[in-house]
Amino acid sequence: MTFLPDVHLPCETCLGTGYLPEAWEVRLKDHSLPEVFSLTIDQVYDLFGEDERLNRPLSAARQVGLGYLVLRQPGYALSGGEAQRLKIAQELLRKSPGGSLYILDEPSVGQHLQDIQRLVGVLHRLVDEGRDGKRPKVGFNSVFVVEHHPHILSACDWLVELGPGGGPEGGRIIASGTPERLAMGNTPMAPYLRDVLEAEV
Repeated sequence: MTFLPDVHLPCETCLGTGYLPEAWEVRLKDHSLPEVFSLTIDQVYDLFGEDERLNRPLSAARQVGLGYLVLRQPGYALSGGEAQRLKIAQELLRKSPGGSLYILDEPSVGQHLQDIQRLVGVLHRLVDEGRDGKRPKVGFNSVFVVEHHPHILSACDWLVELGPGGGPEGGRIIASGTPERLAMGNTPMAPYLRDVLEAEV
């Protein structure tokens, strides 16, 4: 039956929450525990954000633009970009010794421009976690991003543009350097980088 698509049906007893019926009778701030898990991260933060144990993980998820996700969102319902940003949020919660390498593939997928600007700040924070003042700890953190969004590309330290086209037409390095240098070229990405960089001035 492997040729059939996956089917997910909620349990009739727990309504897909995994909790016994008695759990619905325990309420905190007018919400039962199963109801809390059906709220978004932003809504749970507004309700319980003053609790330090909840504040840090909820804040990390919101920093990477995942505040709209339902708290108990199943893994199969996450897009690739959402799954990557969830892993970034987990990294923000742990103390990095430095020397870590993060590789991300299109983390901007489905993101609003404001969320992308927030994501850029988080990626810079991951790099800065490898520094102790001006001195590196064990080593600098590095973030490699496979991306097309010009707002993320313009915030990178170094770019490598592949081309000249896609699929069989691509795969060769056609330009590399800082965003400012690539913006002065005539590659497919250059005009988009120029527009973003000129708007930031």
